[in-house]
Amino acid sequence: MALHNEFGAWGEDVAADYLVGKGYAIVDRNVRFGRNELDIVAMHAGRIVFVEVKTRRDDSFDPTVGITRAKMLHLSRAANSYVRAYDIPHEVQFDVILITGTPETGAHVDHYPDAFFPPLTGYY
Repeated sequence: MALHNEFGAWGEDVAADYLVGKGYAIVDRNVRFGRNELDIVAMHAGRIVFVEVKTRRDDSFDPTVGITRAKMLHLSRAANSYVRAYDIPHEVQFDVILITGTPETGAHVDHYPDAFFPPLTGYY
């Protein structure tokens, strides 16, 4: 596995542990639907929660810039595919977790529950 993939996997592990500590039940991880991937799928408070994890070594730039409208659209499509594939009857929620740090220095976790609504598609 490439170093950046190992680093990303570490961040996702940190995020999953954090979520479990907050009462989330992890249902799935690293689920792909075509080109779209879901980092973490969890249940919390009667909702199915799709969690995007961004991991950075330091805080020299804002990791939220990676959560673009296009990224939200990809996540929404993957979530829709997941809900349909497994016939999920629950409300959907999108969370974002930002991990800053390394396995050597430790991790700082910023969690944004219910971070966004799926973007509208088509022409307005």
